[in-house]
Amino acid sequence: MHAIPVRLLVLIFAATQFLTTAAHAQSIAPPRVLVLTTGGTIASRTDAPMESGSDLVDAVPELLDHAQVEVEEFSRIGSSQMTPSHWLRLAKRINTAFEDDASLAGVVVTHGTDTMEETAFFLNLTVQHERPVILVGSMRSSNEISADGPANLLNAVRVAVADDAIGAGVLVVLNEDISSARDVWKTHDRRVHTFRSPEFGYLGVVDPDTVLFYRRSIRPHTHRSEFDIARIDSLPNVEVVSDYAGFDASIFKDLELRAPAGVVLETFAGGRMSSGARAGLRDATHAGIPVVIASRVPGGRIIGDPIGSLGAAVARDLPAHKARILLMLALAVSSDITELQRLFDTY
Repeated sequence: MHAIPVRLLVLIFAATQFLTTAAHAQSIAPPRVLVLTTGGTIASRTDAPMESGSDLVDAVPELLDHAQVEVEEFSRIGSSQMTPSHWLRLAKRINTAFEDDASLAGVVVTHGTDTMEETAFFLNLTVQHERPVILVGSMRSSNEISADGPANLLNAVRVAVADDAIGAGVLVVLNEDISSARDVWKTHDRRVHTFRSPEFGYLGVVDPDTVLFYRRSIRPHTHRSEFDIARIDSLPNVEVVSDYAGFDASIFKDLELRAPAGVVLETFAGGRMSSGARAGLRDATHAGIPVVIASRVPGGRIIGDPIGSLGAAVARDLPAHKARILLMLALAVSSDITELQRLFDTY
């Protein structure tokens, strides 16, 4: 056998090292995140029109320390202008992004705060993948002192690439807090700590050194949800009616003329209601309109089974605006009141 020349051994070693280094560099390439921008305060200035999606992301170059960021402008509106049509298109876009790109780590949606919790809950029920979807916004415009948008966006991307965010459902990230889309409420018009989960608490926090999760929601969501919107082009119309002292039952008569697919009746704590609301509820159920009872009090469940006495389902611990979303999706499947109650008990 002939000895291999030393020079050749050196070349082989150098080539091996080069390939190993290149493979290692490739293996640690930053994860990819799609940022879908919709508008809202996070894209706003007090003295100018809303920023484009690209400008919003370019203003936070620190994002590149954590991910390869791709930007797509979905809309440029305040979230008070969001509609169920927007929800459907957004959910379908996210599902398509995950289906078409197995290497996509997660999706971040920038959004105004007025209806953020509604969009988040809708996505929580309709995104069919376990990869992270994060909604983020801000309470201050970008040209205000101590604008919170850049830090919130950076933290949202950090959560989107965190391993513990996989399978955690759709999340809302603001003010360094991580909230479940199902449980989160906007609680203040101006304070940066507005988004809270008063009944069940935050899922985790975004600290300077790491992203920490302390709990998970066990309610079915995203990849474990039974709601498939792939072939749905519009959602059933569901109205919300609020009870109050001295409620006039004729309101339901007027409502019946609108022929809604369903109604959420927001009542007092625990599902208790005025005599007028009770009479109107009976009229609606006799007219064949599915009704779901929700409490206007943030804490506690509606207990009991009102189907037998009132012919209505109950939202349990979901507030009226989220009960409306679940009822919209449920009515696309069934209008049977027993089945509707099963869905509210499940989700």
